[in-house]
Amino acid sequence: MPGSDVVDSRPQEQVMLRRLDELCGGDRFDISTLPRLPEVLPQLLRLLKSENSDGTKVAKLIGRDPVLVGEVMRVSRSAHYRTARPISSLQHAVVLLGHDGLRQMVTQHVMKPILQASAGMLGHAAGQRLWDHAERCAHACMYLAKGQGDPFEAYLAGVVCNAGVGAMIRVLDQEAPPTLGVFSRAFLSNYVYLANHLSLRAARHWELPPNVIEALRERLEVRARAPVTELGNALLAADHLSMIQMLADNHVIDRATPPAQSRADRLPDVLVERAQQELRRAFRPQ
Repeated sequence: MPGSDVVDSRPQEQVMLRRLDELCGGDRFDISTLPRLPEVLPQLLRLLKSENSDGTKVAKLIGRDPVLVGEVMRVSRSAHYRTARPISSLQHAVVLLGHDGLRQMVTQHVMKPILQASAGMLGHAAGQRLWDHAERCAHACMYLAKGQGDPFEAYLAGVVCNAGVGAMIRVLDQEAPPTLGVFSRAFLSNYVYLANHLSLRAARHWELPPNVIEALRERLEVRARAPVTELGNALLAADHLSMIQMLADNHVIDRATPPAQSRADRLPDVLVERAQQELRRAFRPQ
């Protein structure tokens, strides 16, 4: 949408915010209406984190979900994993991908359709941008949290952090009158708060790791207090850097735009600047 210099919400927006709060605030949004996660996903993530897991156990669990089986076989046969010997079985594919490859593949396979699910004009326009942001946010979050915990939990936090935004956009498509126009900053701020609340509820519903849920909770409460966990700070900075890059890639701001000086995260400026350089290196404009 075009940019807006309007700061305060207009009467029509205030009505819309009340309607969105009625539908999505508190526990009122039916979280089960979000696209389903594979039933085996929470078990699979726990197994991939365990030191006692092996290819046989992982393959057996993945084998319970035909969609996951198809995705594992497809990725293992891609050019990135090409081998001299053809992939002969699911267990062979699991061993070839390794734990890190499997975790990223599973997360992408699960979250991409959730973020890209389009319904209506706004949802269709936002879906690809949400996924592009999620990929960048996951990459930056993993970079910023390096050496501070489980890299995959950092990746997962970055991928899921805007799941609620996608759900809210679908609600907005159904409820917003065509005359609502460009949104004010106050409207967007309240809208994002509701969306972050939904992201947190979705993460709990999907039984994601406790550290991921805590980072999402800290992000939701950032208006009142700064994050204290390493992952919470990394997620906040990664989200910010990914937004800058998305705006630059879509020619809204200059590509050389630095991180904001008054960020809410507590990370060293030099680390955040390096993360921004890493994002530029890993995600070059098409």
